[in-house]
Amino acid sequence: MDPRDRARRLASEHIERGDATGWFERLYAVAEGDPEAVPWADLKPNPTLRAWLEGGAPAAGRHALVVGCGLGDDAELLAERGYTVVAFDISATAIAWARRRFPDSIVQYVCRDALAPTPGWNGTFDLVFEAYTLQVLPPELRATAIRRMAACLRAEGLACVVARGRGERDPIGAMPWPLTRAEMSAFVTAGLREVEFRDFLDDEVPPVRRFLGLYRK
Repeated sequence: MDPRDRARRLASEHIERGDATGWFERLYAVAEGDPEAVPWADLKPNPTLRAWLEGGAPAAGRHALVVGCGLGDDAELLAERGYTVVAFDISATAIAWARRRFPDSIVQYVCRDALAPTPGWNGTFDLVFEAYTLQVLPPELRATAIRRMAACLRAEGLACVVARGRGERDPIGAMPWPLTRAEMSAFVTAGLREVEFRDFLDDEVPPVRRFLGLYRK
């Protein structure tokens, strides 16, 4: 089965049972160590994150949190750039996999849920990075995840968010469900201020519409 079709089937099964996030662990588990079975496992850092960092984003000595870290490539890139990094994923299999891939890593990989509070993280991080996690959550759960992310930032901390984008009147389509500009504004509702927003087409073939949002506490 095509990896994206498998992910959509697993997501649908779990959502119908009222469990919107349980399918992530199943997806990584059935992959059995094959990254090609995980639709978003490119085994390289997110290109939008890399471009942003190369454009002069602050780094050295700062603390970063990577949301939905998967197999760890984004977290490792941030560590290379001088961040002290905590990276989490709801899938214990994904976390174990990331640790195997990077056995000498200085990143702290932990199993956590983006929808559940981790009180010890509140007000802790200079940077919260999220790519492609919100778009695989049902729309009604996104605002909760966004509030959790915003709470993790310390004063003047920055949230950097990358997602598929769509127009307000565009159909939501199949999972991964693109976000609208209005949904991204939930970061402002959560107490952050928007400092930059980009709506662009990436370099995939065919190109995919993406949003990059930067939000300051």
